[in-house]
Amino acid sequence: MTAEAEGDVGEGLPRKKFSGKKLVLFVVLPLVLLIGAGAGLYFSGILNSLLGHKEEEEAPPPSEQPPPEEHAGPPIFYDLPDMLVNLNAAGKRPAFLKIRISIQVAKQEDIPSIEHVLPRIVDNFQVYLRELRLEDLRGSAGMYRLRQELLLRISAAAFPVKVKDVLFREMLVQ
Repeated sequence: MTAEAEGDVGEGLPRKKFSGKKLVLFVVLPLVLLIGAGAGLYFSGILNSLLGHKEEEEAPPPSEQPPPEEHAGPPIFYDLPDMLVNLNAAGKRPAFLKIRISIQVAKQEDIPSIEHVLPRIVDNFQVYLRELRLEDLRGSAGMYRLRQELLLRISAAAFPVKVKDVLFREMLVQ
């Protein structure tokens, strides 16, 4: 009776369910990984190519006209007043920069707008130029950075006006 009784007792006990750790390890974790991988494939566009979906390029509606061309005539330049600034020099000897700049604008009608904000443009240039060091102006890379910074500052100061380029007419460092 001992062997049969022990077998009956063992069969009568309820089976133990998955513990919380095993449930997370074998059920929840694989589901999270599959959902994450699917989302990654979907957002990267790989899923569309695997399923054979082809992206249709959106053509502009025929009712829309292409943007009008910029001013096709000769370029329009405006000369800014000459500027003389002292540079940020580390030594006791001061360094000066004399610069003459022209700007290229898109239309002749932009000239009065530029003249209207000219004090702001000159102020922005003066503040920036006074912080330059001699090392900042060396080489073609220094000139390029200076041109880009001045173009950025003049575009911000004369916002509705489209400034195409900043041209150096004269630049003297002493």
